[in-house]
Amino acid sequence: MRVLVTGGAGFIGSHIVSALGSLGHQPIVLDALLPSAHPVPPPPPPEAEWIQADVRDRTALSGALRGVDAVCHQAAMVGLGKDFADAPDYVSCNDLGTSVLLAAMAEAEVRDLVLAGSMVVYGEGRYDCPRHGRVAPGPRTVADLDAGRFEPGCPSCGAELAPGPIGEDAAADPRNVYAATKLAQEHLAAAWARATGGRAVSLRYHNVYGPGMPRDTPYAGVASFFRSSLARGESPRVFEDGGQRRDFVHVRDVASANALALSAVRIREPGVLSAFNTGSGEPHTVGEMARELAAAHGGPEPVVTGEYRLGDVRHITASSARLRAELGWRPSVGFAEGMAEFAAAGQRAAAVL
Repeated sequence: MRVLVTGGAGFIGSHIVSALGSLGHQPIVLDALLPSAHPVPPPPPPEAEWIQADVRDRTALSGALRGVDAVCHQAAMVGLGKDFADAPDYVSCNDLGTSVLLAAMAEAEVRDLVLAGSMVVYGEGRYDCPRHGRVAPGPRTVADLDAGRFEPGCPSCGAELAPGPIGEDAAADPRNVYAATKLAQEHLAAAWARATGGRAVSLRYHNVYGPGMPRDTPYAGVASFFRSSLARGESPRVFEDGGQRRDFVHVRDVASANALALSAVRIREPGVLSAFNTGSGEPHTVGEMARELAAAHGGPEPVVTGEYRLGDVRHITASSARLRAELGWRPSVGFAEGMAEFAAAGQRAAAVL
């Protein structure tokens, strides 16, 4: 199968390209190699064709899609960024880029798509109140965060809530610019599928980590921040009280999920986008992750700062039961094993900001 992998030179994309090549597929990498993501351009992967072009370039996409069986769309601007001034770049890269890609796919009659989705579309995760059952807390207030009240309360009675794994049928509630653009990508892909009879899968990644993560950039995830600090000989700075629950999933497991989805999407129902959580199934707190990573690296120990970012949510962990049941996917890298590997692995060069 010939697969166009947009953003195939990036952290997750490069692992997907390797996974596809090892399975005998023919990956074609399309990547703009923007300096913000690739200050040191990587060498072309030996197992893939290479096209340096922006996903917003319709002419380049038309050429890249010739003879392609499916598209794995990874190209995106990620993370919370520096401030709201980044919003136009997020919308352009993520949503305009996706719309241009989908239009080119419609013209080229390429009907199979796997999309890099994200758990950020949910906002907060699943919560249960002892009196009111399943509830959806609103965004946390600045006053509460300043006072160190990090746990959301029941919107009806204010009681302490019990967090749990969220399923794909939960309502979307994006709470920052990046989250809004990731949800818009899914809506665009769903509209494309209905209009063209295409088949689409969105893999809603939880907190992906592993070898090759970028360092020293505001656009990466928390695992990258901590690993960068340790590489400089500094303590990882853990925001809030470190009790935020997340699902840390290894990048090789995410790559295997993409390879599996690319094979499975061809036999799924036409005209429909299906969403699948992609997580390890092992929830851990951010504080636990920082301590595990620091111990494997040999220190220094993390420091809990009480700081916060307004766009962050408190708890979000995955139920990946649907991905396991429908596509037969299983993660293979455990938390301790993955953190030990990540602590010793190299990172990508710092971004140009």
